[in-house]
Amino acid sequence: MLYTKLPREQKLQIASNVQQYFKTELSEEIGQLAAEHLIDFMLKELSPYIYNKAIQDARSIVEQQMVSIEEELYALEKPIK
Repeated sequence: MLYTKLPREQKLQIASNVQQYFKTELSEEIGQLAAEHLIDFMLKELSPYIYNKAIQDARSIVEQQMVSIEEELYALEKPIK
């Protein structure tokens, strides 16, 4: 499975956030390239889990909508005497 790739400007913004996190929370300095590599690694590792969760969520919504549609269709039926 291919992992998610981010547009360059989004990746740069996230890398900046990663650098700030390392500085603030871990009292460590991390360079731009290291931050980008960390993002790539995390995307590669997390993408399948996030993708599968999104599919599960979409499946659940579709199932709920199908139940609703089925109920609406039954409500449209005309009584037969």
